[in-house]
Amino acid sequence: MSTGSHHSNDDARNEHIQININGELFPRQQAKISVFDSGFILGDGVWEGLRLHHGKLPFIDQHLKRLYEGAKALDLDIGLTPEQLKQRVMETCIANDMQDDVHIRLMVSRGVKSTPYQDPRVTVSPATIVIIPEYKVPAPQTADRGLNLYTVYVRRGYPDVQDPKLNSHSKLNCIFGCIQATKAGADEALMLDPHGFVSTCNSTHFFIVRNGEVWTSTGDYCLAGITRSNIIKLCKLAHIPVYQKNFSLAEVYGADEAFVTGTFAGVTPVKTVDGRDIGDYPSRQSKGPMVHRLQQLYAQMIANECHNSLFEV
Repeated sequence: MSTGSHHSNDDARNEHIQININGELFPRQQAKISVFDSGFILGDGVWEGLRLHHGKLPFIDQHLKRLYEGAKALDLDIGLTPEQLKQRVMETCIANDMQDDVHIRLMVSRGVKSTPYQDPRVTVSPATIVIIPEYKVPAPQTADRGLNLYTVYVRRGYPDVQDPKLNSHSKLNCIFGCIQATKAGADEALMLDPHGFVSTCNSTHFFIVRNGEVWTSTGDYCLAGITRSNIIKLCKLAHIPVYQKNFSLAEVYGADEAFVTGTFAGVTPVKTVDGRDIGDYPSRQSKGPMVHRLQQLYAQMIANECHNSLFEV
């Protein structure tokens, strides 16, 4: 059965979490927003996925920078400063007595509307801010087994249609891609850009390894991924040749290794793309040497980031 890069095992503790809605805590079963909320009616809002690691929020400043840039592009007033929002996230984790192995969904919508209509001028409340912290650990077998990807018909579009740089609530193109990949028996969708070059996956960023070099897309048609940028940075620091460039599916099929990146699972190997084994995966039945090295480097990067962080539970 296909699972995806965000697969995790159930954790009974999540039944008792408290969810923060506009600064007020609610038990999971009582956490609700209005049916007139902009996020529910139109997908009008922005969001971030965060991790709590040893009481710290790694890369929180990068995530909030992206969140506030997206809100500004949408002309959406979050109503809190980044420091105030950061503090609210931490207070939510403290209220749940959380320290580690936590994934946090931070969502901001434009707010409640007077009537179901897209015009922002009919919004009658401040922004809706929801913080959902859950105990979620990436399934350990995924980090070794690898993902099976399938190239879908849904393309990453031009920014004058819907800017792929926006981490908006409106994710229908990615959902379409995910559905097609699932119907094909794959774990996740590989998406091309308007020119037919490889762009990204439906919920993660895509990399290949060829002859000791790490390649990823130009980034022109994908979200400015935090983990993606950190992996590129790590490659440069470790003197691993890394390139943001156009490349085709033929070059993917002939790659030595492939992997995806994301806040939730970090660095996850890719086993097959469109039914083609990547590199010598059939013989080794596990991740390749470059993926193994990058997983170790990224784990150390998170440890260093948390050690230097001023915010903690």
